[in-house]
Amino acid sequence: MTEFWQAILLALVQGLTEFLPVSSSAHLILPSQLLGWADQGLAFDVAVHVGSLAAVLLYFRRDLLDMFSGTVSSLKYRQLNEPSRMVLYLGLATVPAGLAGLLLDDLVSGELRSVTVIASTTIFFGLLLGLADWRGHGDRTLDLRSAVIIGLAQVIALVPGTSRSGITMTAALFCGMDREAAARFSFLLSIPIILAAGTLKIAQLVAAGEAVDWLMLFAAVLAAAVTAYLAIAVFLQWVKRLGFLPFVLYRCALGLVLFYVWW
Repeated sequence: MTEFWQAILLALVQGLTEFLPVSSSAHLILPSQLLGWADQGLAFDVAVHVGSLAAVLLYFRRDLLDMFSGTVSSLKYRQLNEPSRMVLYLGLATVPAGLAGLLLDDLVSGELRSVTVIASTTIFFGLLLGLADWRGHGDRTLDLRSAVIIGLAQVIALVPGTSRSGITMTAALFCGMDREAAARFSFLLSIPIILAAGTLKIAQLVAAGEAVDWLMLFAAVLAAAVTAYLAIAVFLQWVKRLGFLPFVLYRCALGLVLFYVWW
């Protein structure tokens, strides 16, 4: 029972931090360091990926339907339109991180997954996000150049503590996009990444032949999905009014806590 509630709590944390620019890995390392909690295993990883994916698909369902119909229309008339152009940008921005993930998975999941690295990247990339927000956000629309830059920036998110959403929003702000547009593209960009990571985890789970606690798995999916959905909805409203400063300050504080725990 203790492990069950640990898994649910970690799923809530994962769902809450997956889409916020605060680094989910920085939060998930704290229970193991402070409380000695064991890794929850592949089944848990699959569950939180499924929950996070379900949340972002549900929230952006209208956008995704528009992109689907727009792409069909674009193929039919052999001419790009706004929805199909967004699909193109998402595809281009996904390729760099996808390739880097395949090539560098062992390095990222091993040598770089230390408290020192996570604490350092949590603070550094938090400050970089603050700089991007401080220097001003424009009204530039997403274009091919911006999509490529954001995609290349997403590669850095393979380093634990960086925050995938944080680094992509930072890159989008530096490209001149406004806060809400930066956040929305970052969230949409998470769909192929989470789908790819989840598929890989499922393949590993099947190959490993692990016993699965289906009740825990379902509860973790639900917990991650609900908190992730709420995080997306609240963040999009919050960031328009308050900007990124609260998250920058929070990241710096979290990084200092991690350094304190490590020392």
